Amino acid sequence: MKQALVIFGAGLAVWSGNAFAATGNTSASAGSSNATVIAPIVLSHTGGSTLNFGKFTVGSGGTVVVSPAGAGSTTGGVTFVPGSTNTADAFSVKGDPSRNFSVSTTGGNVSAGSTSMPFTTLPSATQSTLGTSGTGTFTVGSTLTVGSTIVPGTYTGTYTATVTYD
Repeated sequence: MKQALVIFGAGLAVWSGNAFAATGNTSASAGSSNATVIAPIVLSHTGGSTLNFGKFTVGSGGTVVVSPAGAGSTTGGVTFVPGSTNTADAFSVKGDPSRNFSVSTTGGNVSAGSTSMPFTTLPSATQSTLGTSGTGTFTVGSTLTVGSTIVPGTYTGTYTATVTYD
């Protein structure tokens, strides 16, 4: 009987030893990683450019429209005076070569003292692609709403243009 217990005990030790020493419970392998840093997108206002609605009379009110190409027109009772000049605004973009980007613009107001007129903006493109040198340009036109009671004066204002990588 002692011999049977010893054999059983030895068998139990072998069996339990195999359970704790089993292979294949853990495995490891090296992975890989990478990162690509691109040039940030940078928007600059073109020096000397401005969104110019020109010189006009009010009449019964209406709008002054400046296309993104810089062509001016009026609606309603608004009329350009001789020698009036309209221009679209201009911006340049720098960034990662050949990368697509989106353009958005806000409207604003032009004001003289406490009197103001609202305008909406229209970029020449809402999406574009930087050239192989990483540069691009776009222009901004607008529609100015002119009320019939607007007083004469020089009106100024601002708006915001934003570019974002697609």
